[in-house]
Amino acid sequence: MQPMVFLHNIDEQEAQLWLQNLKLALATEDIYLASQLSKEKAASVEVAIVANPDPSELASFPNLVWVQSLWAGVESIVESFKRVNAQRSGNAIELVRLIDPQLATTMAEAVLAWTLYLHRQMPEYAQQQRDKQWRQLQCPTADKITVSVLGTGELGQAAIQALLKQGYQVNSWSRSVKEIEAVQGFVGLEQLPQMLAQTEILVCLLPLTEETKGLLCKDTFQALPKGAKVINFARGPIINHEDLINALDNQQLAHAVLDVFETEPLPVSDKLWQHPHVTILPHISAMTNVETATQVVAQNITHYHQSGELPVTVDLARGY
Repeated sequence: MQPMVFLHNIDEQEAQLWLQNLKLALATEDIYLASQLSKEKAASVEVAIVANPDPSELASFPNLVWVQSLWAGVESIVESFKRVNAQRSGNAIELVRLIDPQLATTMAEAVLAWTLYLHRQMPEYAQQQRDKQWRQLQCPTADKITVSVLGTGELGQAAIQALLKQGYQVNSWSRSVKEIEAVQGFVGLEQLPQMLAQTEILVCLLPLTEETKGLLCKDTFQALPKGAKVINFARGPIINHEDLINALDNQQLAHAVLDVFETEPLPVSDKLWQHPHVTILPHISAMTNVETATQVVAQNITHYHQSGELPVTVDLARGY
């Protein structure tokens, strides 16, 4: 039986939890840490399971065919994979990201929860409490609110369905045409301002690529109606945070819910912590569920060993 390797750069306790669950789900497979493999055994490894790996470790496995990431987002290792593949004499290593239906459900719950948070003016009421102020605010019904979702992948489509069920008017934006019932779809940068102009709450679920880095910036915020609100559950670098703070300070934007940042944990010196119109979350909008994710990984690996077919792989040129 060919061994598999688990490469990680995460907390040791978390790593042991993953390893325990992986060994239970793949009871007939041999899963090792890199330190447990001889050079001879390492040469027979075809599949690696990874969590924030040091990509240089992949060079120790000359016959590696594919890598299963335990995370849905893989943008942090895509460039490293390109470099590793460029240095290999054999076939390129394929990268597979985690596609877990539970992750989409969790994200949909988070998008709906924080959309309701903004829609029902909870930040305003929290400020009124701090000011010891008793004032009832008018609140439109959901069907009068337009929520626009940037990104229509698995997570985006699940979030859109949750918003539709709640009664919101929903727009979507993507790089290619996506037909979603009851949703007005917009495509490409040329149509983005048109969508932004009719958006009360903007939800970002985009992958981080060269095209999306800094997409939410001064021009984007200016294209939104005055008083719009923003949720970023994607990746921190998609938002220019200086432009965001300026838009909040001049009241172009009313509030921002931020779950992701370029540096995590967010440094205690960062001015976002103290901004009265920013809600900070510690990257919890769609945390990976170890049990369900392990089952997905086990299914992918079992199918590969039975059929020789790889799961859907990442397009390294596109970054997702």
